[in-house]
Amino acid sequence: MTPRLVILGTAAVGPDVDHENTHMALEGTNGVYLIDCVGLPLARLKHAGIDHEKLRGIILTHFHPDHVAAVPGLLLSLWIMGRTDPLHIYGLSHCLNRVEQMMGFYHWEKWNGFFPVVFHHLPPREGVQLLDTTDFTIYASPVRHYVPTIGVRVVVKQTDYIMAYSGDTIPCPETVRLAYNADLLIHEATGDEPLGHSSAAQAGAIAKEARAKRLGLIHYPVWNARTAHLVDEARATFGERVFLCEDMMSIPLG
Repeated sequence: MTPRLVILGTAAVGPDVDHENTHMALEGTNGVYLIDCVGLPLARLKHAGIDHEKLRGIILTHFHPDHVAAVPGLLLSLWIMGRTDPLHIYGLSHCLNRVEQMMGFYHWEKWNGFFPVVFHHLPPREGVQLLDTTDFTIYASPVRHYVPTIGVRVVVKQTDYIMAYSGDTIPCPETVRLAYNADLLIHEATGDEPLGHSSAAQAGAIAKEARAKRLGLIHYPVWNARTAHLVDEARATFGERVFLCEDMMSIPLG
């Protein structure tokens, strides 16, 4: 199979009935990796036709509730459903230390027969190899948000297709380098917030500077907000090859 990216949610902080908070699934022939973990990830995986037993790990971009809140529920559900295989969780120490603390409030050390969870603490530098599988190599780079945050770059081995995801960030040169020559850049479009987020127009400018071939907008406001203008704003700075990510959209990576 051609690896694919499934957009499980697209909303910024306030989701609605049609848009869950932003998270996604990276599916290859030998495993699935979540990028962030919010809402009801098991239900979303099932809706996407993805077997939860293929889940190998979770990449957490940063420790904000709209990106990590479902970790305890997911781990509990997998345990109750009989999982025994290890689950790997990747992220910066700022995030992972707090996730462990969060799990501690549930006394998970007392969950009898709980499967192994392996935390992979990433150094806060650009181009760190996060993961290498038979399907893809994934790299992480710090970006600029209110708290320590990473974006990711996925290189598909079968096709040399490159997908980059900005994470939550202001426009910054780190994202340009992360997404350089990418076939697809998925970039947040929350709005122009000088300390933490980017607008659709700014996402387009970053994609153009990075020489990305396509731009997908994600993490956009949906609560009492109109979204039709976002694509037009990004096209004004990037060009025509812009689309708005939608919940449950499946994107072939090749």
